[in-house]
Order: sequence, then structure tokens, then C-alpha cells
Amino acid sequence: MNDRKYNVIDLFCGCGGLSKGFEEAGYRILLGVDFEQSALNTFEHNHAEAKGLRLDLSSKDSFKIIRDAVGGQTVDVVIGGPPCQGFSLTGPRNFEDKRNELYLAMIKAISLFKPQAFLIENVPGMETLYKGAVKEEIIRRLEALKYKVSSKIVCAADYGVPQIRKRLVFVGIKRSRAAFSFPPPVLDEEHYITCSQAIGDLPSLEHCLGEETARYELPPQNDYQRKMRGDNDILYNHVAINHKSFVKEVIAQVPDGGNYKDLPEGVGKSRNFHMAWTRYASDKPSRTVDTGHRNIFHYRWNRCPTVRESARLQSFPDDFVFLGSKTQQDRQVGNAVPVLLAYEMAEAIKKYLK
Repeated sequence: MNDRKYNVIDLFCGCGGLSKGFEEAGYRILLGVDFEQSALNTFEHNHAEAKGLRLDLSSKDSFKIIRDAVGGQTVDVVIGGPPCQGFSLTGPRNFEDKRNELYLAMIKAISLFKPQAFLIENVPGMETLYKGAVKEEIIRRLEALKYKVSSKIVCAADYGVPQIRKRLVFVGIKRSRAAFSFPPPVLDEEHYITCSQAIGDLPSLEHCLGEETARYELPPQNDYQRKMRGDNDILYNHVAINHKSFVKEVIAQVPDGGNYKDLPEGVGKSRNFHMAWTRYASDKPSRTVDTGHRNIFHYRWNRCPTVRESARLQSFPDDFVFLGSKTQQDRQVGNAVPVLLAYEMAEAIKKYLK
């Protein structure tokens, strides 16, 4: 068996969910690149061997800095989740538009480092944008670099993540005749990890706000909780929002899995959009973890999820510590790729590497 660790660079890395999954699959993370310093602080804290680089990847000088940071090391895999807002405005005919520079930077990195493989993740809506023309143009450009490219919309819950989160994933293998085979689901819909299975062991914080560093109050209740805890005995980032009394009173009237439609007439009118006053359902995976908009609430307790609870729903292990303000931590968690989804992709890619 080949025990060599494959080297990875992660562009648009955020706090490092994608990197964490690859690291747990045995890869070595060399670099994480992002423009948000608080996310990079979290990335570096949790990836001891990796270097974080704060760069604007639309800048011409950024790739020289990345190349210097890599030094003479081989880059085996390039991963990343570039923003794609520009494509919705410019369409496939204006692929070189300045608004698309960040996505083009991903393609440039693949061209520069010529890795054995790459993984790009994005929102599922990109698959049908301009009737699929944007996706096809991305594939065409990557295949011009001598990669066999496969793409698929995958659901995180299929891979053991307690969250219905769908992502479009591109995987390319250098000079391969065989197309990449996406890993089969590890769970079927009847056996998805639910919210209560994911976070039910964490302290309720019913009579306090909690602390950035605390201790568990209950033993783990199932395999998922044991997996998330590992050997960790300290509880990080489990701090509640100090909601006003009237907000708690409204939340208390929403049943497990309910929303604003379940409120009495005239209650909760301060929020009147389709996601207002939504509680997670205890017996189902969570909906997509957001970036801290305070519209989604714990299935039982009358508050928003803590950063640690959201991290559990994203399959971050409990020893992964989030740095920065509460707002920054929420954004880091919500923007991340679920760790277990990344892990399964990393394991599947490994089969194609030399």
C-alpha cells in the first residue's frame, strides 16, 4: 500500500471544512488561501501544518505569492469553492468578464500547478444556469488542460452529515481515460442522521449563555456524537445568543419542526417571510445551515443554535475551534463544506492518484 501523503492547496478555503475532510482522509494540507482574515485565523489554528495566505485571487500577483509559498513541493490536488455570482449576470459568452475572475482563478491554479486531481464545489444552481451552458464551458476549459472531468450534485446527508445540503461538485483527474466515479451514499434516506442525534447531547443553556470553553454535561448518546467528540473532552464555541424576552416567547409557540405558519394570529408579525420562526425538526436532518441570520431555531430550546451546534450539523469534530466574533464564527460555519462530505470525496479521489 502507498502510504505517501498527497499535498493539497485549498483556494477560497474559508475556515477549512473542505481541507479538514481531506486531512482526515490522510492528505497533507500545504496552504489555505482566502481574503477573510478571521476565517484564515480559524483555518491556521485547526490545520497545524498548513499556512494561511490572505490574498485577493483576482490580483495578478497572487499566484506568484502562492507559488513562492509552495516552494518546490509537488501539489497533488487543488481544491476550492470559488464564488460564482458573476456568471448569473454575464452568462457563458462573457466568461472572461471581470466579475468572473475569482472562478477563473481556480482554473488558473489548476493550469499552474498541474495537480493529479482537483475538486471544485459550488451551488447546485450552477448546473442549470443558462441551460447548463456555464457548467459546460467550465468543463470545456478544464478538459483543455488534459483533465477528465466529472460533475454531480451531491447531498451531504447521503454521506453521514446531519443536514440536507446539496452542492455541485466537479472532479478532474489528470490524463485519465476513466471518468471519476463519485462515492456511493453511505446512508439511505431512512437512516439519515437527525438533528437530535447530532446535537442532543450538548448542554441546553436554558438558564445561562454558556462559555467559549466548557465541559460536556452528558455522555455521548450515539455513534455520531461519539465520532464528533473523539478524544476531545472540552466543549468549544457553545455560547447562546441573548435573545430578548419577546423573541423567546414567540419561539416557544413554534412546535418542533414548525415555522411562522404555526403561530397564533397576530404573533410574530415582525418577521413575515418564508423562513421566519423556523425550528429544526428533531427527527430529521437540518436544512442548510445558514450564516447566522437568526431565522432558524433549536428544535427544543428557545434560541438560535450555537456555533458548536451548527458545527455539529456541518460534521465538524468538536476539537475544531472557531475564532473571531460570534458573527464571524457563524459565517465561517455556514459557508463551509461539510467535513464528512469532503472526507468521502477525498477517499474516492485517492483511488485515482499515483
